Amino acid sequence: MTDLNEHTITEAVLERFGDTPDPRLRMIIASLVRHLHDFVRDVEPSFAEWQSAVEFLTRTGQMCSDTRQEFILLSDTLGASMLVDAINHRLPAGATETTVLGPFYVRDAPELPLGADVSQGSPGEPLLVEGTVASAGGERLAGAVVDIWHSDKDGFYDVQLPGLQHAAGRGRFRTDAQGRFHFWTIQPAYYPIPDDGPVGDMLKASKRHPYRPAHVHFMIAAPGHETLVTHVFAAGDPYLDSDAVFGVKRSLVREFTRKAPGTAPDGRRMDTAWRHLAYDFGLKPAG
Repeated sequence: MTDLNEHTITEAVLERFGDTPDPRLRMIIASLVRHLHDFVRDVEPSFAEWQSAVEFLTRTGQMCSDTRQEFILLSDTLGASMLVDAINHRLPAGATETTVLGPFYVRDAPELPLGADVSQGSPGEPLLVEGTVASAGGERLAGAVVDIWHSDKDGFYDVQLPGLQHAAGRGRFRTDAQGRFHFWTIQPAYYPIPDDGPVGDMLKASKRHPYRPAHVHFMIAAPGHETLVTHVFAAGDPYLDSDAVFGVKRSLVREFTRKAPGTAPDGRRMDTAWRHLAYDFGLKPAG
């Protein structure tokens, strides 16, 4: 029988996992045990503090449902999601930087013709979004699928609105022969992540706010290229420097330029002020 103590228990635990058949799993468990034990030795938690940590993780799991993933929210607010994203997206020159998917993506959004209005009558300041999709080397990509979604003027996504029977603020488009796309919608707003659970309690205890700056989500796919998941953020937003999930990158910030009434680039006559966002995306070749 081994006489275990705070100095010897780590090696004993590692030995118990030493026969794990899968080498990748064996490496991951060993690293987890080492870092977890080093963390415990570093902070020297009391029994009460350790119990609080267990209860926090228990409540985090209990908050999860088909429409809410509190553990992803925890990962996001600790910066772990963006760290994993960065490790998995070391990109060549010309490729657009990535960000996290976020919790409000919906599969099979309605496919719409170029120039369609995805706002579906939601109130807000009209916004024309246009851009191009190309390979990182600059070759325009025809037929690329451009999935978009964003919040409304009050910071809510359509899936958060009870009783709404149709998609709003989201849609799917295909680029034309020159790799171009454009659509109409409304100006999105900054909004808080769900903060009525344990993650919200953590933010409050550490005097952090729950807000994300205004942005439009993009998921862009084309044959022979890695699928791009990213946002374009509104320049001047008050939360650009303190995004609750650490998703902002300088290259993804653009002006949502306010325009006077007149004729928009796609020929649409605008009788009120409107906004314009232009962004050109580059995709990393697969493999």
